[in-house]
Amino acid sequence: MLFDSSIRKELARSFGATAVVLITVVMTMMLIRTLGQAYKGSVSPSDVMLVMGFTVLGQLPTILALSMFVAIVGSLSRMYRDSEMVIWFASGQGLASLLRPLLRFAWPVILVTTGLALGVLPWSYAQIEQIKTQFQQRSDIDRIAPGEFQESAGGNRVFFIDKDAPSAMAASNVFIVSNDPGRESVTSAKGARLEVINGERVVILMDGQRMETRASDGTVKVSEFKEYGTQIDGENPISMEEQAARSMPTMELIQRDEPIARSVLGWRLGLPLAALNFVILGLAVSSVNPRAGNSSSLMIALFAFIVYYNLMTLGESWVSSGKLSMTALLLLLHGTTFITGMFILLVRHKRWSLRDLLGRKSATGAAR
Repeated sequence: MLFDSSIRKELARSFGATAVVLITVVMTMMLIRTLGQAYKGSVSPSDVMLVMGFTVLGQLPTILALSMFVAIVGSLSRMYRDSEMVIWFASGQGLASLLRPLLRFAWPVILVTTGLALGVLPWSYAQIEQIKTQFQQRSDIDRIAPGEFQESAGGNRVFFIDKDAPSAMAASNVFIVSNDPGRESVTSAKGARLEVINGERVVILMDGQRMETRASDGTVKVSEFKEYGTQIDGENPISMEEQAARSMPTMELIQRDEPIARSVLGWRLGLPLAALNFVILGLAVSSVNPRAGNSSSLMIALFAFIVYYNLMTLGESWVSSGKLSMTALLLLLHGTTFITGMFILLVRHKRWSLRDLLGRKSATGAAR
């Protein structure tokens, strides 16, 4: 019990330090990424810190799993270097007997990872999408500055109004260039006023001319108008059915049969399964020769983490494209990883060599 308590305390300290470092690194990366999005006009500059916080919150399941993996590998490697594992083995305990204290340390992390993956992760994505949508769908009226050419939220219109505006609800010398699919139009008017029709803001252009050019045959249509109404507000906020699958709640994903929904659900279910597999893999790959003075187990662990998560991403793309089912992905990837980790742990627990394995296989074949 004393050994179990000491190793769990060491794992907790290593896990906390690793998590702080990784969160700091991820926050820095996300800050740079969010600033780039704000520079491109995808996010409001005033929402940079908010978007960064939600993004880091969505990355927490991966950060916690990696922190736990690094803590296990690092702590066990230190025990090998300091010959503590020799004392453990000399007391009649095998390598597999360490699995119990590791699981007692890891189960709260796995539980938190499950909650984050199934509940907090879609919520954070939904908040980010809502912030981006509100910014991108803000009124084009609010974008217009007198005396300056301004682009609409969708990027398909350019507006210009004269500096001398009669009031906030009216303008003079209005110029609009619209580039819609299959046609391009140029509209100019001497004046404009803003009205609310059926709950939507509509600009009424007065005493102007409209020239429309079709891209298919190049024909030009010129028309003059006394009054002409156009809606320049963005589209209505997207509904829940049109949201990205990553921002859908988990219960909604379970009820959907679309490949994209199954792929996202498989990713969320795979995060806690990967965290459990990392406990077994961490115990299986941690091995250090005390005489060598260095360890390659941490590099092997990081390489295994990268390969594992890349396979999860690849499997998610296969499920979304219909090449693989979600159940097959969970069994093939996470089930195979679990069996492989348990086999390596069994081999190291029994201290079987390659010759022993080949000898057992030959003996089995001869018996048959």
